[in-house]
Amino acid sequence: MPLFTVFTPTFNRAHTLHRVFDSLVVQTCGDFEWLVIDDGSTDDTPALMDRYQREAAFPVRYLQEPHRGAHHVHNLALRESRGQLLIKLDSDDGCLPEALARFKHHWDQIPASSRESFSGVTGLCRDQNGRLVGSRFPSDPLDCSAAELEYRYKVRGEKWGFLRLDVLNQFPYPEGVSGNFIPESYIWCQVSKHYKTRHINEELRVYWTDAPSLVHGPANPRTNAEGHRLMFKMVLDLESGWFFTAPLRLLRAAVQYSRFAFLSGVGVGAQFRDLKSLGGRLLWLAALPVGGILRLRDCRRFPQA
Repeated sequence: MPLFTVFTPTFNRAHTLHRVFDSLVVQTCGDFEWLVIDDGSTDDTPALMDRYQREAAFPVRYLQEPHRGAHHVHNLALRESRGQLLIKLDSDDGCLPEALARFKHHWDQIPASSRESFSGVTGLCRDQNGRLVGSRFPSDPLDCSAAELEYRYKVRGEKWGFLRLDVLNQFPYPEGVSGNFIPESYIWCQVSKHYKTRHINEELRVYWTDAPSLVHGPANPRTNAEGHRLMFKMVLDLESGWFFTAPLRLLRAAVQYSRFAFLSGVGVGAQFRDLKSLGGRLLWLAALPVGGILRLRDCRRFPQA
């Protein structure tokens, strides 16, 4: 069993996957496998991955799936990963040669008696020109939950790290959700409720900003309404206690919850019952009129066929 599984979900990214592969070839820590899950690509990804499997000095596993969306790919990665620690490296990004070695170093620095309360280690990102992406952590190391990082320390921008596979297995995405996307905050909210993360001010991921989007034109909010509803419900249920620290942020979450619930066909009574926290229900009640207005706007812009 390797220490790390480097997981790369991909969809028509044959033109950028070399960034991941080239980064892994030069890693100073070799205790990893590369798991690539292809979500229905129609480009040259299979031929490229065949070549990588023949060339690589590390284990490379390539799984081809029908196009079902990022949350299905994530759940499959949980089942297929053989490492103790899962690190997601997107198909259009790269990382520094010492990235895995530095993550291992910082994980080993957490006392064994305390490690059970930590989900993983997170570092910083730089762009392809060497510029820091987002803000730094206020101290190094900083041990806190993802919610504390957002609401108390107000750290912003792309970050990158690994999580324990056994922790992630506790919080898979729900299956049978319409659409092909559930925001990652659905998982982070739950991990944050139970575990801390060690945050380090080291730039270890190269976050490329030149990759063209695969989405053209304004997205129809109905397409992934159910996934967004589930994510904002999780925010209201688990993070409404931060209201006095970030009231506008949580009111916006409440507005979006009601908006996407309406677009998912969930009525007012069911929206109320679906929320489990008192704070979440109060925020939802205050935001309900605005959520209804946004739903009407969406229906005018994207009428159903």
